[in-house]
Order: sequence, then C-alpha cells, then structure tokens
Amino acid sequence: MIKNLIKLAKRKKPADWLRFLLTWTSALAAIAILLYIVGFILVKGIPHIELSLFSTTYTVENQSLFPALVTTLVMVAMTLLIAVPFGVFSAIYLVEYANRGSKIVRLIRMTTEIIAGIPSIVFGLFGYIFFATWLGWGKSLLAGCFTLAIMILPLIMRTTEESLKSIPDSYREGSFSLGAGKLRTVWRITLPSAAPGIFAGIILAVGRIVGETAALMFTIGNVIQLPNNLFSQGRTLALHVYQLSTTGLYVDKAYATTVILLVVVLFINYLSSAVERRFLQKLR
Repeated sequence: MIKNLIKLAKRKKPADWLRFLLTWTSALAAIAILLYIVGFILVKGIPHIELSLFSTTYTVENQSLFPALVTTLVMVAMTLLIAVPFGVFSAIYLVEYANRGSKIVRLIRMTTEIIAGIPSIVFGLFGYIFFATWLGWGKSLLAGCFTLAIMILPLIMRTTEESLKSIPDSYREGSFSLGAGKLRTVWRITLPSAAPGIFAGIILAVGRIVGETAALMFTIGNVIQLPNNLFSQGRTLALHVYQLSTTGLYVDKAYATTVILLVVVLFINYLSSAVERRFLQKLR
C-alpha cells in the first residue's frame, strides 16, 4: 500500500498535492473532533452510570432516565409514522407524476427549502400556538410529534427525491415496454431501487428527532413521567440532559444520560440499517 502511495505521489502535480493534503487534513480533523467529543462524554459519563438511573420513577434523590427513554422511543416511532408517508409520497409525486418544470413543482421545492432553513425554536413556537393552543391538544406528545414531523419532512422529501432522480430512465422505459403501468412501475421498479437512499434519509431524520430540544420545550412540556397516552406531557432524553445540566446540581447524571443517549442513537441507526438490509434482501 505504501509503495502504491509513493507511486501515486510521484505522478501528482503541486496543485494535486495541495488538494490531496487539504482533503486528508479536513477528514482527519473531523474524525479527531468526533473522537474527542465521544471520548470526553464516555470518560465523564460511564463512571456515573448506575442501575438506579433505569428506575421507572423519577425522584429528587434518583434522577432516573427511564421515563425519558420511553418518551424518546415513542416520539421517534410516532414522528416517523406521520412524516415518512407524507415525505415519500410527496417526492414520488414530484419526480414521477408532476411536470418537472411546472410552477407547482418549483413552489413545493422552494417551500421545502424554506422550511428546512427555519430555526427549530420557531417550530417550537408554531407547535405551541397551533397544535397546543389553537387545536386544544395542550403540551403533549402528540403536539411534539406533529411539530417534529414538520421539521423532518423536508429532509425526507429531498433525500427521497434525489434517490428517485438517480434511478436511470431506462428502468422505467423497460418496465413500460413490458406492459407495466405507471403505478406498478413506481412501486415495483423505481421505489425499491431508490430504497437505500430513502432509508438513509430516514436514519438522518431519526438523529434529528432524538437530538431535538428547542422545539420540544414548547410542545411536550417538561414533566418526567412514563407516558400514559399521546396527550400526556413528557421529556425526551435530550431535554432530560438539558434540564439536568442547567440546574448545576446533577451534571454527573447529565453526562451519564448523554452516554445512554449515544447508545440509543447507535441502536436506532443499527436497527434502521438491519431493516433496510432485510427489505433489500426480500426485493432480491
């Protein structure tokens, strides 16, 4: 490998060398920063992980994270259940059915780009005014789920749209030539071929849901309890970490909860990847 790098280095021009060094320096810097952050959290948090953190009740003496963990999993499942169908079907319409140069397509894309650039605190205020107050849901898991669904909708739409665009038109033309209709071509040819990109967008959306705090402060409340129903108030793991750290009394517990949050994110990403592989195997 070293000999190949030496041979490649001899062929490079000074400008190529500069680009090569900048690329590798940036990559190594990003990896180093990531490892430092993760290592810092692990060193600070692992010594303070106790079985009492997984108690079903939260008290002043025991800052249990179990209610927040359950709330986080419920929020992820419900938000994806709302946002994924809307995002995927909207992308299918934009790519497969709508005229690609029409005004309605440009309007939808411009709207999604605007929504993607709105700060999360604005989504929180909107969710509080519209879902919690105007619709009468109050601060609840349902209000938080719909607020997060609006936040991740542009991400799912854009990743699905780009995945569908990457499918060669020859796939569609071959399906049409065999007598398949538009709907059958979309569901049996185009959509399965774009599945890896769609799942990648969903995994990114999961990370956005798990790590969100500002939008949820105004929509799901700040009650640390096991959710009884969708109209219950709650607190996600990210909100739990924020509350523990801001008080200044439970910083060690905040680090321990952050470690569990990292594990939850990795587990959800692994589960999503496993579902994707299983889905693709069935298609083959």
